Amino acid sequence: MGARRLLGSAQRSTSHCVLPPDLFVTNVLEEAVGSVLPLALDPSGSLLLQALLPEASAAQLAKLLHPLLPALCQTACHPCGAHVLEAALLRAPRLLGEEDAGALEELVLQLGRAVREELRAFAWDPHASFVVRTLLQVLGGVRVGSDAARGLSGTGEYWSGPSEGPVEFEVPDSFLALLREFIAAFQENIAESITHRVASLCLQVALEVLHRKLPEACAEMCSSVIGYLSSRNPSTGCSPLLVFLKDSVCSRVLDKVLEVSEPRALRLLYRQHFRGQLRALAGHGVANFTLQRLIGAAPPKLLGKVLAELGPGLEEVLAQGHAGVATALLGACRRCGTGQQEVLQLLMEAFHCWEPPARRAACAPLFASLLPYEVYYASGKGQEAQAPLEEQPDSPPALASVSLHGSLLLQHLLHFADPSPVLRSLAALPPHDLVTLACSPAGSHVYDALLASPSVPRKPKRKVLRGLQGHYVSLACNKHGSRVLDAIWSRATLPAKRQIAQELVEQEQQLRNDPFGHHVVRNFALTHFLKRRRDWDRHQEAETKRRELFAEILED
Repeated sequence: MGARRLLGSAQRSTSHCVLPPDLFVTNVLEEAVGSVLPLALDPSGSLLLQALLPEASAAQLAKLLHPLLPALCQTACHPCGAHVLEAALLRAPRLLGEEDAGALEELVLQLGRAVREELRAFAWDPHASFVVRTLLQVLGGVRVGSDAARGLSGTGEYWSGPSEGPVEFEVPDSFLALLREFIAAFQENIAESITHRVASLCLQVALEVLHRKLPEACAEMCSSVIGYLSSRNPSTGCSPLLVFLKDSVCSRVLDKVLEVSEPRALRLLYRQHFRGQLRALAGHGVANFTLQRLIGAAPPKLLGKVLAELGPGLEEVLAQGHAGVATALLGACRRCGTGQQEVLQLLMEAFHCWEPPARRAACAPLFASLLPYEVYYASGKGQEAQAPLEEQPDSPPALASVSLHGSLLLQHLLHFADPSPVLRSLAALPPHDLVTLACSPAGSHVYDALLASPSVPRKPKRKVLRGLQGHYVSLACNKHGSRVLDAIWSRATLPAKRQIAQELVEQEQQLRNDPFGHHVVRNFALTHFLKRRRDWDRHQEAETKRRELFAEILED
């Protein structure tokens, strides 16, 4: 009844509030101290506390936390109470630097010790596991943005912590000491921590926090995980670890281990467990994602070995629908700056456009649509493939759609040291295909890479963009095309802007009536272009100078 009275009082005060906000928060929190537990377990009371806790002082937060500790398990395992504890924990680091924060620090430590002593009860519970994950981040003084920190897919439960705030923050040494104690607690329950669907999320967050704050402790935890998995289910001629790579829960833990491991540890993992098995893993529906993690984290020397083993089977991997493996390979070659020509040749061979050489000019639409040459150039279902490109009719098949991974392939290739093969292919596309690419949700990002890549020379870039001339209105009236047009405009010279504006202004009324086009009319100041050309020129010149100055500042 006390909690209900407080809720009613708070609602009345909110609707007729004449008090300053700080005083209102103080009054409500003081009233809440006597009934924190029932409030925290009540849906409306929980929302009220979550709204007020970000404004609480150190003394107020300590008063609110103190009554919850005797009923910590009940509160943390409750769908409403768990969110209150998260809000309190997230508020604590911002207050620890204040003079009267000693009591609050001790309460957070008491909460952490209670969770560590009963880790199994908390980490295995769908609601309390959120509290564990938030606690680990608070003890480490770091916020992580991984999926494991946010929640469990398919359950409707997600991390309620705010997206704003510092990514790293100062914490007392006592917090880091308690974080170290969690390592032993996880190691005592290593089997369940890896295989349990909920508890494994806590282990993943622990690995990420340790990687950023206590690297040596992170390496110790990774060794424990690999050591346990390597000792299970031994079989002849196959690493026991590979069995767990094919499990949806264990593979996520291994993903995180690969992500936080040092290069030396990755090389050891490859030699002991992955070597000779990459093509089999690439073809598995679950294990291919862990393989992508390995590729993404591989240092240059290891990447060369992975490419040599996996490259010859790239066509088979793509045929199985695991284009993410190819995307990961290109992304790694882009990151390391090695093996770029080799992986491009392997990719073209997989799409059947390496030989004869004339086919290479068709690589861009093949990559974008993820279709091999014979399929893309087939005239219809079940018909024979058409003649080679040099014998094709003047009107090749239109680009029908752009896949996500196809777009990513093109983006990586445009950032290679030598993007000329892709640039020549893009320049050879007919205008309607370039427009299709720009108006595609995935394909529009290819233009971002084209405009942003430092390895794309100005002349080939202009040659590709020239194909969009005469179609600016179509771009402006499309959600994704208008974004591409904005990106082109922001990097265009004054003569190029005049040309774009002249084409658009001829269809000004159509643009004004379009939900996306009217933004282009405003952003490009087409009315001024039509009626006050000199003012428009001066404004565009000033914008160009401002952008160049800002770019110079960023470079410095």
